[in-house]
Amino acid sequence: MDLVLAAPDQHDVEWLDFDHCVQRLEAAWLRLSPKEPPLNPRVIGEPGLGKTTLACAVARKLGQPVYIFQCTMDTRPEDLIVTPVLTPDRRVEYHASSVVSAMLTGGIAVLDEGNRMPERAWASLAPLMDDRRYVESSIASVKIPAHPKFRMCVTMNQDASVYELPGYIQSRLKPRIEIVAPPWEMQEQILRLKCPQVDAELLAGVFKLLKSRVKRGLHDSTRDMLSLAQYAQKLEISGVNDPLKRAAEQVLEKSRE
Repeated sequence: MDLVLAAPDQHDVEWLDFDHCVQRLEAAWLRLSPKEPPLNPRVIGEPGLGKTTLACAVARKLGQPVYIFQCTMDTRPEDLIVTPVLTPDRRVEYHASSVVSAMLTGGIAVLDEGNRMPERAWASLAPLMDDRRYVESSIASVKIPAHPKFRMCVTMNQDASVYELPGYIQSRLKPRIEIVAPPWEMQEQILRLKCPQVDAELLAGVFKLLKSRVKRGLHDSTRDMLSLAQYAQKLEISGVNDPLKRAAEQVLEKSRE
């Protein structure tokens, strides 16, 4: 049967590596022999540390297309496999999910925030994550094998609003690659790289503010830091007085500056 494939994601944000994150993820995806299936790593860390960016950067390094599937509490098994769609001329088309599209094209599937997905959805992926490497669609009545180059990983946030994964799924999601906040020197490098449009003086103020928060035990994510610098610059351009203070009040929710 013919499947309509999803388009790969274009995620060109640069990853500055530390703690050998790239090498660890690459190693998980290596195959030592054609008979040995690759591992399915789970990348774990606080929100905003760049887990998805890491996966996309490694996919780009390997020269493989990347397909991101956003997991939610409402994800159904068929959402991960094949969904029927009625066309304007009343034909039924079968649309492959981003996961299945990656399977068929030899791409890399990134299940983002996987622990927000219920167990019944995970069950449909169980055979894909062991040496069988296929999924079954009850809707389309087909079994879909994965391309030899297909790889997958799952990103997971460490917070309370998530499901506990069942044991048979946890055993398939190995190794556990934990992303921690990069050292301060690396964080400064990230800010300079990703916020080239921010004035040097304003950026120096951002660094000073963030360091003062660290001393008070307040740890902001990389995403928070980028949002703070970018928003402060936009407020300054808009003519707002004391833009960094105003930005901190609205971006850094843990503490009013």
